[in-house]
Amino acid sequence: MLERLQKILSARGIASRRKAEEYIIAGLVKVNGTVAILGQKADPEADSIEVDGKVLQARQEMLYYLMYKPAGVVTSNIERNLTGPSTIEGKTTRDLLPKNLQGKLFPIGRLDKDSEGLLLLTNDGVLAFRLTHPKFDHEKEYEVTVEHPIMEGALDKMRQGMTILGEKTKPATIEKTGEKTFTIALTEGKNRQIRRMCQKIGNPVVSLKRVRIMTLSDASLRSGGLRPLTQEERIQLLASIGLQ
Repeated sequence: MLERLQKILSARGIASRRKAEEYIIAGLVKVNGTVAILGQKADPEADSIEVDGKVLQARQEMLYYLMYKPAGVVTSNIERNLTGPSTIEGKTTRDLLPKNLQGKLFPIGRLDKDSEGLLLLTNDGVLAFRLTHPKFDHEKEYEVTVEHPIMEGALDKMRQGMTILGEKTKPATIEKTGEKTFTIALTEGKNRQIRRMCQKIGNPVVSLKRVRIMTLSDASLRSGGLRPLTQEERIQLLASIGLQ
């Protein structure tokens, strides 16, 4: 069935209709190898539609899973060589997947080896881009336990932003939950950011757990557990980043 291109792109989660129109005007959309024009229609079942050089995939082919990564597991989709030398040491998130999903799901962002908690896995490249690109400011929340009692002044320094890895971190939302515990919500993901921030205030992290990714949370998911997103979760997640 013929539909306007901007409607097709919106339905497939590539962009809102308005943003899709901008892509078409910019010449980033092709139909059967020819640059599309605004107002053009196509049949998504019969025509080859490309956006910025990538062939459009049907949204129904996309997979979305939530995993609870245990501490000690490496966030990686690389298959380990169990019979010879390998660049990956120890168990990976790929190893936690059932065989039928290995190589089909990719972790979005990283959760360092020593940390635990929620990890989103998908084959949706557009979602992956939106959730990992710094310009989109998508929030992730963590529960942190530190070595020593933590003062409000130290938390204020982290709230306001501090320089690590030569760059100042963005402001963070922090709530003290105990003598040595607090929650922190970040809109960026610098390498081992929370650990480096706590190290800088002289209070090393003892444990770090991610408890929320944007609209996704699940206090009942056990360590090493994996489940597909519900339809409602998928819709809320995609809508929160303008893909629904």
